[in-house]
Amino acid sequence: WKEKRKNENIKWRTLEHKGPCFAPPYQCLPRNVRFYYDKIATKLSLEAEEAAGFYAALQNSRKTSATFDRNFFADWKSTMRNNERCLIRNFNKCNFKELENHFKRISDAKKQKTREEKQALKKANEKLQKTYGYCVVDGHKQKIGNFRVEPPGLFVGRGDHPKQGMLKRRVQPEDVTINCSLGPKIPKPPTGHKWKEVMNNNTVTWLACWTENIFRTKKYIMLNPASKLKSQKDWQKYETSRKLHKCLDDIRSNYKKDFKSNEMCFRQRAVALYFIDQLALRVGNEKDKETADTVGCCSLRVEHVKLHNTLNGKRNVVEFDFLGKDCIRYTNRVPVIKMVFDNLKLFMRKKCHGSELFDCLDANMLNKHLQSIMDGLTAKVFRTFHASRTLQEKLDLLTVEKDSLHAKLFKYNKANRDAALLCNHQRAVPKNFEKQIENLRSKVIISQAFSVSILNEISYQHSILVMKKEATCNKLKEHVTKLQLQLKDKLENREIALGTSKLNYLDPRISVAWLCKRWQVPIGKIYNKSLQERFAWAIDTTKANFHY
Repeated sequence: WKEKRKNENIKWRTLEHKGPCFAPPYQCLPRNVRFYYDKIATKLSLEAEEAAGFYAALQNSRKTSATFDRNFFADWKSTMRNNERCLIRNFNKCNFKELENHFKRISDAKKQKTREEKQALKKANEKLQKTYGYCVVDGHKQKIGNFRVEPPGLFVGRGDHPKQGMLKRRVQPEDVTINCSLGPKIPKPPTGHKWKEVMNNNTVTWLACWTENIFRTKKYIMLNPASKLKSQKDWQKYETSRKLHKCLDDIRSNYKKDFKSNEMCFRQRAVALYFIDQLALRVGNEKDKETADTVGCCSLRVEHVKLHNTLNGKRNVVEFDFLGKDCIRYTNRVPVIKMVFDNLKLFMRKKCHGSELFDCLDANMLNKHLQSIMDGLTAKVFRTFHASRTLQEKLDLLTVEKDSLHAKLFKYNKANRDAALLCNHQRAVPKNFEKQIENLRSKVIISQAFSVSILNEISYQHSILVMKKEATCNKLKEHVTKLQLQLKDKLENREIALGTSKLNYLDPRISVAWLCKRWQVPIGKIYNKSLQERFAWAIDTTKANFHY
């Protein structure tokens, strides 16, 4: 996988595996756990009871909304028998309390498992891993990413998603397409079942796939990110991004010329490219009307953009406010060059709030144009390029040799945070965030007080200890500084998701070269064990002088 094969299809010759691991069958509720409708205990059929259990279990961890309840009730009724549907007509008369308490007891029991119980569960998982967690590609044993089929449940989503509460149905072998070498070692389906299809496509890296019922999108069993084929794809992705700088000046020159084009589609493409280049916006594919109202650059509407001739002393300011991927809100006020500002005025003229801003452009047109400029170039490559370039520039600016290990890690997270902000990688504040902050603050206060008391004690000791005083002072100061940096880092990361950019957008060779090879920061401080396996190709081959 270290061979640098550029622009070649990744193909395998033989692929053998055991197929996916399906969710265990449903176990009915104990007799003393009952569902009530209109204050009367009501026995449900197994499928309807299982769906009711999903709803009840969820009540212990989150509050549902009117949309959630409405969608759940509609899907729940589809699992009921005719007599149950005739009886259960009003969701407000449903009482799930005994089911809620039952699943809360199960949840509490899991948290209080003994060491022996945990060891037994660990062994059972290891057994499943050995059976389903590995495949053989061209004679080499490779780890599979997630070999389990997602169990049934309720779709939660982010924000006020229009499909929240819908039932994720149980996947059966009859729904699954298997991809493998044809012959005697085709994986066997569970007893009494058969596969939807068995195929042999050696140009893809998935082992099994099925269509989920809510969004009608494909779900895949894939190779582990650390596997040979996936590692090579990672390398190719970052190499494509790295090549962008060679033609970036030409791209910018061309789209600036198109700002004045007589063709409206060229003007709109030029402005969209400007935003993708300068702001790292997602391209914005077409959406189904039943999905969440999320948009990207090409699918922006007039209501998502406000133009300010002057704002806070800056001219030609564009204000964005829209829901991006995963219903994450994107807000930004950015001054733009005058030609972009004037073109936006033209695009918005005589349009209502719900009209498309780029009505002569879509994501496919934009990406086809980019492909004509450079092989493999898409709008996403710009995000990868700018995120990686931001990380490197910030590391160059912030990191100095005299920094302590903790200071270097803090500055690395700061550079990572700037890249995450560029990509709008936000997260909800964790539930126990305030408690974590209070605990860290307490540790800082205690450590500072302890340092003062120790230093006072040392000053009264015999002069023979004077030589040890400086070393002790330095250790105490370093410990306090470490805690202070951890506290500041956690506060600044309150609503920022660093993991997404580190996993998918930041070229790992930058982190390895600048922190691990140049500044001798242990690799484990940057990447956990699974990421070290995934980025082994970068860790093994990158030199300290690597530059993006």
